[in-house]
Amino acid sequence: MKVHRITPKFVEHVPDMLEPGLLYISLEHGAMVHLCACGCGHEVSLPLSPIDWKLSYDGENVSLWPSVGNWSFPCRSHYVVDGGQVNWAGDWSEEAVAAGRRRDKRRRDVRFGIPVPEDAPTEALTNVEAFAPIPAQSPEPAPTRRRGIFAGFLTWIARR
Repeated sequence: MKVHRITPKFVEHVPDMLEPGLLYISLEHGAMVHLCACGCGHEVSLPLSPIDWKLSYDGENVSLWPSVGNWSFPCRSHYVVDGGQVNWAGDWSEEAVAAGRRRDKRRRDVRFGIPVPEDAPTEALTNVEAFAPIPAQSPEPAPTRRRGIFAGFLTWIARR
C-alpha cells in the first residue's frame, strides 16, 4: 500500500525489520533508510551529505531534497518528501536518469577534487560552487572500528 506520509525516527543503527512510513535517520552513520513509499517493500538507502540528500527537520516533520528516484527498482517510484508529506513525481526516461547520474558523479568529482575533463558536458556542472572542496581543517582522530549497515560506504568515503 502506498505511503502518503513519512515520519522520522532517529536511530543509531537501522533495525533489521523496517516499518512502512518511517524514515530511519542515523546521524552517526550519515545515512537514512526507509521502505519505498510505493509499498513495493524495497529498502531505500540515502546518504546524508552535502552532495547527496539534504534533510530538513522542523522538530516534527522531515523534508528531503532532491527527490527520491528509485530507478533501479521495478516500481521506478519517484517522490519528494516535503514536511512529512510524500509528493509523487513523474517517471524519468532512461536518458534523463543517465544525465542525472552523470551530473551527480561530476558533483562528487568536483567536491572531492577529482579533475573534471575540459570537454565534460556543462549540464553536469550546474551549481558547482555549492560543491567546492571544504577548506582543510585539523584532522580528527579516526575511529578504531566502524560499525553499522553503512560501514563499507563510510570507509570508502573516508579514503577519498
